[in-house]
Amino acid sequence: MSGITVGIAGITGRFARQLASALLKYPQVTIKGYCRDPSKVPQAISSKVSLAKGDGYDVSASRSFVTGCDVVVCCYLGDNELMVEGQKVLIDACAAEGIPRYVASDWAMDYTKLEMGQLFLKDPMIHVKAYLDAQDKVKGVHVLTGMLMDLIFSARFGVWDPASTTFSYWGTGNEIWEATSYQNAAEYTAAVCVDKDAVGIQKLVGGRASVREISDSFEKIYGVKPKLECQGSLDDLFKHMHGLQKNKPQDFLAYIFLFFQYYMGNGQTLIGPAVENDKYPQVKPVSWEDFLRAVPQDKLPSAHDDAGQDEQEKGWTK
Repeated sequence: MSGITVGIAGITGRFARQLASALLKYPQVTIKGYCRDPSKVPQAISSKVSLAKGDGYDVSASRSFVTGCDVVVCCYLGDNELMVEGQKVLIDACAAEGIPRYVASDWAMDYTKLEMGQLFLKDPMIHVKAYLDAQDKVKGVHVLTGMLMDLIFSARFGVWDPASTTFSYWGTGNEIWEATSYQNAAEYTAAVCVDKDAVGIQKLVGGRASVREISDSFEKIYGVKPKLECQGSLDDLFKHMHGLQKNKPQDFLAYIFLFFQYYMGNGQTLIGPAVENDKYPQVKPVSWEDFLRAVPQDKLPSAHDDAGQDEQEKGWTK
């Protein structure tokens, strides 16, 4: 198999580190990394990749970074300006240097079914996809994974309460939640990078289950039966989240994850049931039950913060 050079922009980030680790398992892959401070790249990765320094708006540095790549992956995570204008700088650099594919910073539910402003944190993705669709020299790649499992168990998401062993939800409890773990999303993205024919929307989802089914898996894995607590209907959630946004718009964290819960639960952004996992048999999809089996119960709340670290760094080993 011929060699392939993958550029990772924002290589110091949590997801980028996992992607680099997944790519390094492919012997034909060479990695170029781009970030503001190369000293922040873990030695386990920095020793095996070439690194370039620059920020999201540095046109010259971006063009130098992408030169020689077969595909560039954007792992930026920041404000709307970075997520739109910063990505446009990279896309323009790819077009100028003849890079055929650009993997946008997505890894999300199917935002293509959203109207602008509905789930406002995903508006930049809509803008970037439109910008890529208008390109004639570089093809956009969009990896849709659903939510990230690691995040859903964090305190900030508002679903899992470890103190009372309770899953909270809005709706009936039978709504399908699509999600993929950080590591599994990275594994699928690595496979997409290596697949030179992969362009456009890629539907790659680890697990699809309702909160009731997740609760059953929790009891099966940990031997503890969690409580299920309904917070109200989806209509109640819609009114509640918009009320919080209107009354305290500056208190962003008080309502943003409610928006994700709403659009995760109302079916509008579902990727499946038909997904494309079978395109990459070398990657095993990690279901909700698989994820629970891999993470100690007491580590679930910190799984998001632990993503991108090895087990010793996570404190999972003795």
